[in-house]
Parts: sequence; structure tokens; C-alpha cells
Amino acid sequence: MAESEALVAAQYSPIEEDTNTNEDTSMPEAQNPSDGSKSDSDSESDSESDSDSEDEVQAKAQIEALQTELSNNPSNYDTHVQYIKILRKQGDIEKLRQARETMSSLFPLSPEMWQEWAKDETTMSSGVEGVPAVEKLYERGVSDYLSVSLWCDYLNFIQEYDPSVRECSAVGIKKARNLFERALTSGGVHVAEGHRIWDLYREFEEAIFVTIAETDSGAKEKQIQHIRSLFHRQLSIPLANLKSSLLAYKAWEADHGGPNDVNSSELDGLSSHAASVYQKALEMYNARAQFEESISKKDVDSEKLLEFMTYLKFEHSFGDPARIQILYERAIANFPISSDLWLDYTQYLDKTFKTARIVRDAYYRATRNCPWVGELWVRYLLSLERSGGSEEELSTVFEKSLLCTFSSFDEYLNIFLTRVDGLRRRLSASTKVGEGMDYAVIRDIFQRASDYLSPHLSNTDSLLGMHSYWAHLEFKLGKDLIAARGVWESFIKISGSMLEAWRGYIAWEIEMGKINEARSLYKRCYSKRFPGTGSEDICYSWVRFEREYGSLEDYDFAVKKVAPRLQELQLFRLQQESKNVVPVTNERENPTRKNAQEKRKTTPNSTDEQSPAKRQKNTPEKLKKTNKKDKGKGRLSAEASDAAQLDKNRAESGSSKETRDKSSKISAPFNDQCTAFISNLNFQATNDDLINFFSDVGGVVAIRILKDKFTKKSRGLAYVDFSDDAHLSAALQKNKQVYLGKRLSILKSDPKQGSRKNAPGGSIRSSEQHGNDAKRTNNPEKTESQETSKGKSESEPQSSSARHEEDIKLKGRNTFAVPRNVKLRGKPQSEGGAAKEHEDENPKSNDEFRKMFVKE
Repeated sequence: MAESEALVAAQYSPIEEDTNTNEDTSMPEAQNPSDGSKSDSDSESDSESDSDSEDEVQAKAQIEALQTELSNNPSNYDTHVQYIKILRKQGDIEKLRQARETMSSLFPLSPEMWQEWAKDETTMSSGVEGVPAVEKLYERGVSDYLSVSLWCDYLNFIQEYDPSVRECSAVGIKKARNLFERALTSGGVHVAEGHRIWDLYREFEEAIFVTIAETDSGAKEKQIQHIRSLFHRQLSIPLANLKSSLLAYKAWEADHGGPNDVNSSELDGLSSHAASVYQKALEMYNARAQFEESISKKDVDSEKLLEFMTYLKFEHSFGDPARIQILYERAIANFPISSDLWLDYTQYLDKTFKTARIVRDAYYRATRNCPWVGELWVRYLLSLERSGGSEEELSTVFEKSLLCTFSSFDEYLNIFLTRVDGLRRRLSASTKVGEGMDYAVIRDIFQRASDYLSPHLSNTDSLLGMHSYWAHLEFKLGKDLIAARGVWESFIKISGSMLEAWRGYIAWEIEMGKINEARSLYKRCYSKRFPGTGSEDICYSWVRFEREYGSLEDYDFAVKKVAPRLQELQLFRLQQESKNVVPVTNERENPTRKNAQEKRKTTPNSTDEQSPAKRQKNTPEKLKKTNKKDKGKGRLSAEASDAAQLDKNRAESGSSKETRDKSSKISAPFNDQCTAFISNLNFQATNDDLINFFSDVGGVVAIRILKDKFTKKSRGLAYVDFSDDAHLSAALQKNKQVYLGKRLSILKSDPKQGSRKNAPGGSIRSSEQHGNDAKRTNNPEKTESQETSKGKSESEPQSSSARHEEDIKLKGRNTFAVPRNVKLRGKPQSEGGAAKEHEDENPKSNDEFRKMFVKE
């Protein structure tokens, strides 16, 4: 109970220099014990007790609700703040300390929160024993953000509560001066507020001067020189109250027997050195005064950040590292979650500062403020490696990074590869000096990366590059060729429909000098289906490989295998082109048959599709006039077949056109011209939650929360349509704000650019779609057989020769479509003749085909 009363009295502590009182954090007044006089009536006491009990019940309910919310979502920053405020108001000391420690472990605290915490602990501490604990709190606070007010509180606390400093002992003076110098390094060149630290430093030194005995003239003169040096240092820095500091200096010199007169002109009586540095500092301040004024007047965050960036550009032109660093710190204190600002700041420190501690501390703070930026974690790992960080420290940072949520899976991959790079360099260096380091650590990281990223990055170049790197290290550092091949084989299972995967595998075998293994890979993949012209490319690549590395027998074998495969692919492409070109041409030439075409939509497969070779031979211009009877029969057969084919193509064209029209009508309302794309959304968020979030913006027209097509659960992504660009711009200003425990990413939706490579969801969708396309492409005979069987059930029976001529089926293995392979009627064949006929795979001409039916 004594601690609670002391915490309540902290608000009225006389040591506070800056009273940053807040209504939300105000604490109830302590109940003083009665002195025996009971002037209040019993009725007033009862009413007050009832009111207090109601407030306690309400506060208890709020605390329980906040505890429940934090247990469900520990990363909710605003909930932590509210929880600490209500506990401080209630005076619950132990819970308050625990809540502050928990929040500090997850987030950097603001300077105001550190000030409240330190002052509360100062009031509750008993005597000298509590001073070190409060000092640690101040040290933690000044390391999070730059705050001149927090430094001033820290310095005042040391002077008042540290006995050695208060008594001006030699040890205390040394400790205080070291702390003052640290404060000057941190915020002494702060243009607007840096003079406060200088003034406190001078006051401390003047207090020491008073304690020196009058008889000790040497010590007094030494202290006077020390104070004069402080004045000169302050006058050489462009600070806001530079003229006031000059007047104070002249008054001090007059008090200590100096020649200066306070009422004289500005530079009269100053030494040449002091006048020179003051004049230069004044010119520097005048050049920066406009930037300081612009920053102080801007109330909108985006405008203020823009002014800071302009100010930084100005300071970069002068190239003073101290001034540039402190300006970055000032900007970060105002915009702690600006990822671009942290990236610029850390990049500048990497290039400029050689002190490893400064750079490492900056990256530590950057990753605490913006843990969702993968590039910051990558640079952090590299910075630790440059500064000679231990393996334990590197491993800790790497594991922390994997617990964060990034906007794309490529960021995770970049972190994995950065960690592997560092281990590879360490392993190579340790091998040179004879130190042992196990390659199994690298293998384990590669395996973790593959297990996590393969479902989302299948058939991508980034995943191919990772596995190629993995196989290279397995052979070079692991000295295991079989394990390296196992890496490639596992990747082929994941992305076997990717041409680059096979090419990479083959190129690696060639690099290893394993020509026979590379040849076996060509034999495995040349008959596979690849997107675009990949199937042809792999065939040509095999022939070129045998020309460069194989024998004549190997070359002939490759040509023998590749030639029918290329012919098969050529026929298939001709067939696909005829499906796309013929219906369009016929529809343009015969627009009057549109109604008849629509009537035949119910039975589009009334006639099987003809092969390109037969359509070409049945063209009237190329028919040969051998005899009138055969000519008439051929013409009738061709015309009937062409008519059926034309009807079928028209029906399919009309059906596809109707489908396109329907899809275009459905998607017409959402053109994404005035739409915000939201990611990292809470999975439990609803449309009403988003409406409440944008209630201050207004103009919301429609909301679309993307859901998984199987589980029907939210994917954490949403589109919000606004009525105009003004409301959309206002909504974009809320980017990186925390809502429902998630830090939202709000960007303008670009309808011209897909989201496949910017978000994990897009990568998953693209990979699934590609996998489905690959399945359909690799198994075309299933689709064609289904269409053929459907056509058989709906159309009249056809002859086996017609089906054989018109159906061209592509299989995984080598096949060759042989039209008009018909047995002679009425003439049995011997086994040799049958074998000869089976080997004959050349198409028959019209004359040869007719002669087969003529009796000899």
C-alpha cells in the first residue's frame, strides 16, 4: 500500500522539470488518514463510497477485457498502451511493471512512456538502493528514440538522487561529466532543443565552482576555464537561442572579471576565435531556420515527413555526419514506422560510419520498429557479419526474422540465402585456419527454406536459383555428389513442368563432367510437354548437345528420337491453329448463317474434327482429276466433312463468345480505377470493420474481402472502392496504421499490374493455376478422349478409318499420326507383310490410296 501511495504522489514530485501531465494517465489522489474531525455527513460518505465502488467495478471489467484481448493478440500496440494507462490509474504496481516489461519486449516505448515509468519508479524507490534500477530505465529509454526531454530528466535525476554527484565528489563529477558528454553527442546539435542540454551542463559546472574553496585559486581558475570552454563550444553550434547564449556568456565574463560588457554591441569584447565561430554558427542557423519553421508548422504527418526529407537533402549537401545523423534521429522519433526512412538511414550509416556499435544498434532499432521489412533484416545480418558478430548472435537475429510477416515470399527467400551466404563464408574461412564447422547447418537451412517456400514458389526462377545454389554447395563444401543430385531430383518433382529446371539440371551435370548423366536427362525430358515452344527447344537442345559432346551413334540416336517428336508437335500446332483461325474466317465470310449456327449449339460435336493434312488434301484447288467417279465421291465426302467441321467450329466459336460476354458483364463493375488494396488484414475482419476503419475518410462504395475458395475463410486481403480520388488519397494516408492487431498495408490498386509477384497469396494462386495448366497440357489425351466420346454419343457412328484419320492424340511418349493406313480388301497378309505394313509409317497419296482398293 505504501508503494501505491508513493506512485500516486509521483505526479506532484518537485523534481519534475517538464510537466507532461496527461488526463488519461492521471492517478487518483491518495486518501489521507483522518485526524479525528468528522465534518462530512454520513450521507455524503455513503454516496462517495457507492461511486468509488462503481468505478472500481468498471475499471476491473476494462482490465479483464484488455487482458483477454492481449492474450488473443499480443502484437496489438494500442491495447498495450490502454492496458498500461488503466493499471497506472488504478495503482496496481506489480501488474503495471509486468505490463510495461511485456510491451517493452515487443515494441520500443515512446519517450513519454519512459518518462512516466522512470518517475513512477523514482517515487516508489526507497533511498539510494533504487537509483541503479531507475538509471537502467533511463538508459533503455534514451536508446529507443532521440528525446532531449528524456535526457534532461535523466541528468536531473543523477544530480539529485546520486549521492556522489550531489556531493560533488571526484567520482561523482567524473560520472556526471561522462553522462553530459553522452547527452551532447546524442542531442547537443539538435537545432531546436539542443541548448537545454548545454544549459544544464553549464549549470552543473557552475555549481561545482561554488563548492571550491576561495583559497584554492588554482582550482577556481581551472574551473573558470572549463566553463568558458563550454560557452565557446555552445556558441560554435547553430542552435535556436544562439543570441541568448551569447548574452549569457558576456554576462558570465563580466561577473568573473572579464572585459565584456553586456550592453555593448554583439561581438565587442569577444576573442577573435569566439567571434569567428559564433559568426559562422549564426550563418548556419539562419540557413536552417526556414526548415525548422516549416517542420514546426506542419500538422499533417505526410507533409511533415516531406519537410524532413527536404531538410535531410540539404544537410547531405554539406556532408556533416553528426548533423545528418541527428536529423535522421529526429525524423525517426516523429515517424518511427516509416520503413523508407529506416532504409535510408541505415544505408547512410553503412556507407559513412566505421563504428560497428552505432550501425548495429541502428539496425536493432530498425527491425524493432519495422519488423515487416525483409530488407532491413537482410542488412542487419550483413552488418553483424561485417562487425564480426558471433555465430550465436547471427543465429538469434535470423530466427527472429523468420517469425515476422513479410509482404512476399521472395523476402523470406532473401533472408534464407543471406544466412546461407554468411555460413558459407564462415565455413570457407574456418577451413583455412583449421577450425571445425559442420556443413550440416547449411544443409538444414536449405531444407527449411525448401519445405516452407516450395508450395508457394514452385515453377519460379527464384526457387530454381536456390536449389541450384544448394546443389553447388553440396558438391563443393559437402563433398557429396549423390546428395547434390538428390537436390536436383527433389526440385524436378516440384517443378517438373518447368523447362528451365531441366536445363539447369543438365547444365550442372555437364559442368561436373558427367556427360552420360546429362544424356540420360535428355532422354527423360525430351518427350515432356513444356509451355510455349519449350517442347521443341528441348529437342533441338538435345541434338546440339550430341553434336558437341556425343559420338556419331549418339547423334543419330538423338535425331531418330527427336524427329518424330517434332513432327508430332508440328501437327498438333497446326490442329490448334486451325481451331482458332477457321471458325473466325468462316464466320466473317458467312454472316448470314449465324442463326443456323446458334441452333446447332446443342450438339457441337456432331462431327469429329478433321486433321490438317486431310483438310489440305481435300481442298478443291489441290484435288487431282483421275477419274470422274472417284472425283465425285471424293468431292462429296470432302464437302460433307467440311460442312460438319464448319458447323462444329461455328458452334464452339459462338459458345466461347457467349462465355466471354457473360464474364465481361460480370466483371464490368469492378474496374479498380478508384480502389485501395489492403493486405495484412486481420483474418476475423468483416466489411463493417473496414467501414469503421475508413469512417474518418468516408466515400466507401464497396468492399471485397478475398476468401479462400475451399475453406471460405478470409485471406487477409481486401479491395475497397471509393467514390472519387480525393477519398482514395485520404485512405492511402492511413497506410501502416494498426487495426485489429495488424499493421495494415494500404496501396492504390493498379488494374494494369497483377498481384502475382507482390504478395504471397498471388504467388500461391499463380503456382496453383500453373500446376493445373501443366496437368491439362501433360495429359491431352484425357481431354481429347472425353470430347471424342461425347461426340460419338451425340452424332452418328463413323467408320474406323475416318476416326483414325481425324483424331490426332498427343501422348507423353513418342507417337506419330499415320493417316490412311488401311489393309487391302480380300487379300490376306503374311506375317512378314504385316510387319512390313506396321513399319510403313509414310502417308499414302490419293493415287496410292485408290489403288489399294483395286483388284489386281
